Amino acid sequence: MGFPETFKALSDPVRREILLMLRKGRMAAGDIASRFDMTAATISYHLSQLKKAGLVYETREKNFIYYSLNVSVFEELMLWFNQFTGVSDGETSQESEREEHGNECDQ
Repeated sequence: MGFPETFKALSDPVRREILLMLRKGRMAAGDIASRFDMTAATISYHLSQLKKAGLVYETREKNFIYYSLNVSVFEELMLWFNQFTGVSDGETSQESEREEHGNECDQ
């Protein structure tokens, strides 16, 4: 997975909606498509972009294709985003703010 592909996939509101739908568990491609007023080809394109970015897994069972979230990619994204918060693992943002303000007062 590369961040450019991931961010490109996440930039589209339809793809973000599909990801939200998959939070509840795996879904068949047809069930996903039925929730949108778009052609099956358009939904297929969105699903392929999510798959290309590594955000979803595709499994085939008989005549059905199922999609599910690849949680490890989201975990990697969260780790990357956390470097901008100044919060270390196991520390809450409130604890971090208290330490920063406490250190300012000590000076």
